[in-house]
Amino acid sequence: MKIRIYYEDTDVGGIVYHTNYIKYCERARSELFFANNLSPVIDGCHFAVKSLTSNFISIATLGDIIEVTTKVKEIKGASIILEQNIYKDKNLIFNMSITLVFLSPSEGKIKKIPQETKEFFKQF
Repeated sequence: MKIRIYYEDTDVGGIVYHTNYIKYCERARSELFFANNLSPVIDGCHFAVKSLTSNFISIATLGDIIEVTTKVKEIKGASIILEQNIYKDKNLIFNMSITLVFLSPSEGKIKKIPQETKEFFKQF
């Protein structure tokens, strides 16, 4: 997924705020569903962040176009581990490993990921 960096994404020096890299990855994860005419809300359940590890390698600045990629590392019964990378001009500037759990907010419980959702993620 390609994203242009706008003024609202940056500090006064035109450099992207560090938290925005995580937002871009979140947007890319949602876009995986939307691009396939699916919703990230499945039977009232959502994927919630359990943990993440990030590595800021370089910077993006005002006007840059970055690309976010998503790759599945592991799918378990109720969680999924993804690797997400952000590139600028084909150079890696950020990477993140994120563990998501499938959660029912109404029940406050972690649930098993439906098999069809697991199959959907296997393409990435």
